Amino acid sequence: MKTKNILPFIFMALLLFLSWGCSSLKTNLKQEDKNLPSQFGKFSNKSQSNFAKANWRNYFSDSFLVALIDTALQNNQELNIVQQEILIHKNEIRARKGEYLPFVNFGSNSSIEKTGSFTRLGAVEKQLEIAPGKSFPDPLKDYMLGINANWELDIWKKLRNAKKAATLRYLASVQGKNFLVTQLIAEISEAYFELMALDNMLAIIEKNIGIQTNALKVVKQQKESAKVTQLAVNRFEAQLLNTQNLQYAIKQKITETESKINLLCGSFQQPISRNAEQFFGLGIDTSWTGLPSDLLSNRPDVMQAEYNLAASKIDVKVAKANFYPSLGLRAGIGFQAFNPRYLVQPESMLYNLTGDLVAPLINRNAIKAAYANANAKQIQSVYAYQQTLVRAYLEVVNQLSKANNYEQSYRTKNKEVEILMQSIHIADNLFYSARADYTEVLLTQREALASKMELIEIKLNQLQAKVNLYRSLGGGWQ
Repeated sequence: MKTKNILPFIFMALLLFLSWGCSSLKTNLKQEDKNLPSQFGKFSNKSQSNFAKANWRNYFSDSFLVALIDTALQNNQELNIVQQEILIHKNEIRARKGEYLPFVNFGSNSSIEKTGSFTRLGAVEKQLEIAPGKSFPDPLKDYMLGINANWELDIWKKLRNAKKAATLRYLASVQGKNFLVTQLIAEISEAYFELMALDNMLAIIEKNIGIQTNALKVVKQQKESAKVTQLAVNRFEAQLLNTQNLQYAIKQKITETESKINLLCGSFQQPISRNAEQFFGLGIDTSWTGLPSDLLSNRPDVMQAEYNLAASKIDVKVAKANFYPSLGLRAGIGFQAFNPRYLVQPESMLYNLTGDLVAPLINRNAIKAAYANANAKQIQSVYAYQQTLVRAYLEVVNQLSKANNYEQSYRTKNKEVEILMQSIHIADNLFYSARADYTEVLLTQREALASKMELIEIKLNQLQAKVNLYRSLGGGWQ
């Protein structure tokens, strides 16, 4: 049958299958809601500028911290693993692209066949001649050389849509890497500030050990002169031992925090350079938070969820196209002969061209299930996107509140520390002049030490709010 006679039949069958396949399909895509409040909770935006867009080197200006982050971005193993995931998604795009292009294969083969004489084919071969007076060779050799091609015509854009979905998931994986970069910068910064806080705690404890050691010497002298009893000496010595014991837990915590930073940097145990004296001078400005709508373009996890949502919508189209008939073409051309001498002669040429029109008719449950799953996953992606968006917004609100509350707490606690430091000198003078009991001195020293430690913890929480606010706004990956 000639090709021009086949085409009308294919066209009519295509229309029939198409009208039948579309009759039972219902697509209900759920739409996402991107509306966000105009500001972050009760915190008004004093400036629409957003420090999340600022380079992290400017936001974290400490040179030691910048060096650590640079090292981590190069050597962090988890980040390197994610980089390979991105390459996998990129290769998936290439594979999807190849599916809607023709597949062409070149091949050759050779074989030998001996047909039984007392068979139909053997009897026929005895009656035939290759040329006048020349019979078929026995056994019969066969040589073939040719090119085969097959091509599924992407008439419903199923294959092209699959490539688009793969592209969107590749972009989502890139945003996943960006989110990891933001998390990595934040984790190193948090650990670095914690290390500075521990250094200051250790310095305060060592300073208090010196103060309490001098106080114990004075009490021992007073005991020798019968001004106090052995009970006072024991109490002062017990407090000194208690303070000395505090330093070991902090030293262990310093070791663990350094190890955490080394792990993030992909290196073995090595000292972490830092300047602990700058700890109390670090601050935070919460007026450069920008608008909540900036989260749509700044937060990598929000953009990742958006790409996954877009891919899920295309997946529905791909699943829907499975109900439609698929049209494929297969063709081949080459040479075949029983003797290599005849292989490239015109008489040895062979070719074929086949068109396949295939559509599911009976037992379409698997296709229906895949289509229902695609719809369910699309709705699931909408919920995941909305959840990510709400979480991003609330994280900013929480960190803004944390930064403001700890700023007020730091000011209050700092006044308390100043008063208690004055009280230590007053209690010492009163005790040395026998106008105060030794228990007042011990209690004042204990309260002053505790308040200093609490002040450092409050400052650390304030700096962690600075880090987390930068992270929650989506900074660092640009």
